[in-house]
Amino acid sequence: MSSSVDRIVNGPGRAFAAGIEVPGDKSLSHRAVIMAAMAEGVSTVERLATGADVTASLNAVRQLGVEVDGPRLKSPGIDAWPIPDMPIDCGNSGTTMRLLAGALSGSSLEATLVGDESLSRRPMRRLVEPLQALGATVNLSEQGTAPITITGCSPTRAADVDISIASAQVRSAFALGAVRAEGESTIASPPGFRDHTERWFEAMGLGRKEDANTLRIYPGEVPAYHYVIPGDPSSAAFLWASAAIIEGAQVVTPNISLNPGRIGFLEVLETMGATVAGEVTGAILGDPIGTVAVTGSGLRGTTVSGALAAASIDELPLVAVVASYAEGTTRVLDAAELRAKESDRIASTVAMINSLGGGAQALEDGFEVLGIGWLEGGTIRAEGDHRIAMAGAIAATAATGPVTIAGAEAAAVSWPRFFEALEALWSSQ
Repeated sequence: MSSSVDRIVNGPGRAFAAGIEVPGDKSLSHRAVIMAAMAEGVSTVERLATGADVTASLNAVRQLGVEVDGPRLKSPGIDAWPIPDMPIDCGNSGTTMRLLAGALSGSSLEATLVGDESLSRRPMRRLVEPLQALGATVNLSEQGTAPITITGCSPTRAADVDISIASAQVRSAFALGAVRAEGESTIASPPGFRDHTERWFEAMGLGRKEDANTLRIYPGEVPAYHYVIPGDPSSAAFLWASAAIIEGAQVVTPNISLNPGRIGFLEVLETMGATVAGEVTGAILGDPIGTVAVTGSGLRGTTVSGALAAASIDELPLVAVVASYAEGTTRVLDAAELRAKESDRIASTVAMINSLGGGAQALEDGFEVLGIGWLEGGTIRAEGDHRIAMAGAIAATAATGPVTIAGAEAAAVSWPRFFEALEALWSSQ
């Protein structure tokens, strides 16, 4: 990141109502970019996410010979990728690093993936066993982190792998390597993962779901494709949360991804008392899209755990913000993975709430928030984490004073114009 920026956010202090289309989905954008790079020929990606993370994926595939011209990606195909003349820089994007590691495992290249200081602390060891089962060689630092050096195996070996965590990124990395195998492969894991890759592979004839937890991957060529990326529910969640906090406020988000693994936060809001209405209007590569409306109402505390915690993992800092404006205690459990995000999100979430006069404490695998019905103004530190920076802004929705976000530039990782969108939402009638 560049030099730190402080941003002062003043909440609207009243109900608001607006419709707003959020940027393209970040998770799907990464997949579209990397699959377009694997395909020979020209792919197009409409409504590509604009944040720094997806830019990292675009820059990474450029090092593999992909020409990027707006929405147009022209690739020589994975079999013609050139040997990178330097390490491939994934920036702050763990998704770029993990998915590209999977794609490289099915290539004939040796390549090294590096990232910024934050990404270089994040765990990568979970990739090793699945990708090595395909015949690739994967070397990490002694701490099990980047840099990652991948020596691909083309074709890869067919393999049946069972992983112990519900990780969409590991499942996707394996699938991107296994599609290059000489025979069929499978990967299974506990439930709670996002199944975008599974749906896309099924739609392209590259795999099928054997059951809710197992994907079978067929060998084949990833085709050049015309991708249209729906709105990002993880971005929309910030606007949904703001509406939920103020009774009578409403936000409507059209053209949003409604993948079942991505809308756990809506279930949390509904359980807490907000009014949630959703309508499926279509699908893209088997992934449902539609419109969601959230209207604020009286909020109450709840418990978020198990599969629901997994389905709302990126939105859990927002749960803490909404919980502060509720009545009663909210507990988030089974979310130890939060400690290995861009920041230790258990620690940074608790610090955020307490710095604004709320009541939060860390648990081993989550946190607990005492709903006092309000938050004060104050200063929060983003800790280089886009979701903490953005959650801090939402905390200002009904705070008694302004909220200053130290390190507000972190929001650009996922939504460069987030603060402008929030101000437009709050100024609506």
